[in-house]
Order: sequence, then structure tokens, then C-alpha cells
Amino acid sequence: MQLIGVHPVKHSDLGFNNSLFGGQLLSFVDSDAVAYAMEVCDTPRMVTVSMDKCVFEKPAFAGNIIKIYAEIEKFGNSSLTLKIEARRHNVYDEKQTLILRTHSKFVRIDEDGNPIPISDRIKEKYKK
Repeated sequence: MQLIGVHPVKHSDLGFNNSLFGGQLLSFVDSDAVAYAMEVCDTPRMVTVSMDKCVFEKPAFAGNIIKIYAEIEKFGNSSLTLKIEARRHNVYDEKQTLILRTHSKFVRIDEDGNPIPISDRIKEKYKK
């Protein structure tokens, strides 16, 4: 998987249990993932269409570093699906703990918001 984002957890990111608020983590994941989708597809016009079941494995706390990773799962005609993981990174021993996993689907759009194809050149470039 490729590293696509790094976020320090601030006190303002915490929820009622003094752990990272799930909505904040989802915001980290979505913004990093759509930026990665834009990079992969060579376009500034990618939108999130869906995020499947989000499994919150472990908590994160203020002072932790969150690393977001992604890998291309598949291309559709105008879409890209990514497998995404968020991990809590320990700066002392460099161990990482999975805190969230999900899959997100993004669609390439034109200026009017209509889906447009992702080029075969892009799909070939990332073929496994």
C-alpha cells in the first residue's frame, strides 16, 4: 500500500471518550483518498461516490500520528476503487496499528458533474 497522508491527532480532533472522533478520521481518509485518486487519474475532477463499511479497529489519541495508506483495487469506465487503511504510528518503535479499514469509490467528472471515462493510458499504467 502507498502512504497518501499523515495527520497528527490534536485535542480538537477528539470525541467524547477522549479518543479520535470517527468523523474526523473519516474526513482525513476521504480528503487524502480523493487527492490520491486525482493524482492517479491525472485530473482535478474526482468525487467520492461511496465509502463502504468502515471498520474501526482501534482508537487513536491526542499526540498520536495517523498514517493513511491506499492501493488501487480496480478501475471502472469512469471510476476508481481504492482499498484504504488508517494506521496509528508509534514514533518510538515505528510500529503501526490498524485503526480503520474501508474501500472508497471515486468517479471522474466533467465541469458539469457528469461522469467521464478514465483513459486507457491511466489504466495500463497502474495494471497489476
